[in-house]
Amino acid sequence: MFSYQKSGRYFAQTAQGLEDLAEKELQQLGARDIKTAFRGFYFSADTATLYRLNYCSRLLSRILAPLIRFDCHSDKYLYKTASKINWPNLIDLENTFAVKANVSHSNITHSQYAALRLKDAIVDVFRKKTGKRPNVDSRDPDVLFNLYIQNNKATIYLDTSGSSLHRRGYRQKSIEAPMQEIVAAAIVNLSGWNGNRPLIDPMCGSGTLLCEAMMHYCRIPASFLRKKFGFTSLPDFDAEIWSAVKNKADSEMQDLPTGLISGSDKSAAAVAAAKTNTECFVQGAHIALAVKTLKDIKSVENSVIICNPTYGKRLETDENINEFMKQLGNFLKQRCKGSDAYIYLGNRQLLKSIGLKPAWKKVLISGGLDGRLVKYNIY
Repeated sequence: MFSYQKSGRYFAQTAQGLEDLAEKELQQLGARDIKTAFRGFYFSADTATLYRLNYCSRLLSRILAPLIRFDCHSDKYLYKTASKINWPNLIDLENTFAVKANVSHSNITHSQYAALRLKDAIVDVFRKKTGKRPNVDSRDPDVLFNLYIQNNKATIYLDTSGSSLHRRGYRQKSIEAPMQEIVAAAIVNLSGWNGNRPLIDPMCGSGTLLCEAMMHYCRIPASFLRKKFGFTSLPDFDAEIWSAVKNKADSEMQDLPTGLISGSDKSAAAVAAAKTNTECFVQGAHIALAVKTLKDIKSVENSVIICNPTYGKRLETDENINEFMKQLGNFLKQRCKGSDAYIYLGNRQLLKSIGLKPAWKKVLISGGLDGRLVKYNIY
């Protein structure tokens, strides 16, 4: 038996700054005995909960099942130990696979070399048993293994998600530097929006915030569009339990009222991308989209405003960026009475240019940016 089968324990990864939200989500989806660790959590789950977490979680990036833990003082011992694993019980010859490794404070010092040695062990086991070997696909493997070596202690995991759970499947088109889906989901979560007021993104880009708001309100599972999961490669995969979990989650979806969610952008290309992406879901046809600048929007009253303002390539100089942020502050103050605004800025220095006193600020790391989500109450 593998380690996860003996213990019922798994490891979930999440983005920096989202730990509190992710832990609450784990609890809501049925995880037990949750223990905080670096960039994630160890937790217990039965089979149905493991499948539910992969299908429904909006805030986790990966869920890993430990296969084996062992002392690892050399690459030879890594290869020898990995060669004892029954890899054909985890991968079919027709499957592709990949290995990712992370090493620290150990005799093995190079992550890529560690990954190569584990890959060699997997391939050699297949050659000895079958005379053939599965192919490696580093971009989109059917099965992904993760190797972690810290202080000469190694753990080999199977990635039950298969690929990062932020890849929802709706991003058919994008413009420059789109927001990561998990961060967008966190913003919707932190806004507390529940559909009691209209939600508007006046700088919607390719529609990531709109899609996450729609999925939240309509109770669409985060991985509804995903074609495959790594947990189907586990030796104890139960197709009946997976079908039951999926059917129950799908049965709880609901329609989106017309006009409840809307978005606009000054870029016609961005709005076209947002339309393509939102309409990956049936409910997305009810999201109102328009090509508009802030100046074109006459008023937004008693609503929830969420946005990730454009800065960078479309605003070439610091002076232009600061002027744009000042215009955003004036727009909120003068034309958004009775509304709550949630503004995400990858550059926290720009907060000063908005010219409004925030109700609160929260750290959200996205794409290496030390970002801030800021709430403004507009009276």
